[in-house]
Amino acid sequence: MLHTAQTPSDWVCRWTHLIPDQRPGGPRTLDLACGHGRHTRWLVRQGCHVTALDRDAEALITLADLAPQVRTVCADIESGPWPLAGQRFDAVVVTHYLWRPLWPQILDSLAPEGVLIYETFAHGNASVGKPARPDFLLQPGELLQVCKNLRIVAYEDGFLTAPERYIQRICAVRPSGKEIDPPPRYPLRAAG
Repeated sequence: MLHTAQTPSDWVCRWTHLIPDQRPGGPRTLDLACGHGRHTRWLVRQGCHVTALDRDAEALITLADLAPQVRTVCADIESGPWPLAGQRFDAVVVTHYLWRPLWPQILDSLAPEGVLIYETFAHGNASVGKPARPDFLLQPGELLQVCKNLRIVAYEDGFLTAPERYIQRICAVRPSGKEIDPPPRYPLRAAG
């Protein structure tokens, strides 16, 4: 089944409402390692303009019907240069992808008040399936450490069923650097 037929992650759906909508034409978002674009399609339905980045050109072709709201970028970000240098996004969405050397570029891609919505496999997943290599599994608390300079809105680290998997996920906001009184409100929404 293609990713285009899959529903978006509950985590992504739960926190999309935090993406700031202050740009004319809607917020700019980055769907990193987007595959066939299940989250790209969700973000477009929420009014976002999406940069969909993946190394699989055939997968990116499945997003052609979403132009001009979607710009596709085909790049191997693990062995080539970061193709979005200097670009900032109101949100960065990453699911089921981990390449630790990219953390600086991912975090630098967040505009002030930009939202990071990240979810991937965690330590323990080898006991129930793939991925099983430690290189592709977050260690306990790793997302908290990586995002220590962001405002953590939500964080989970645990086990999910159907399918069984160990997951770590975070929703965090890059501070604007300005003192605001009262402080920004990040409304929490219940899961499901």
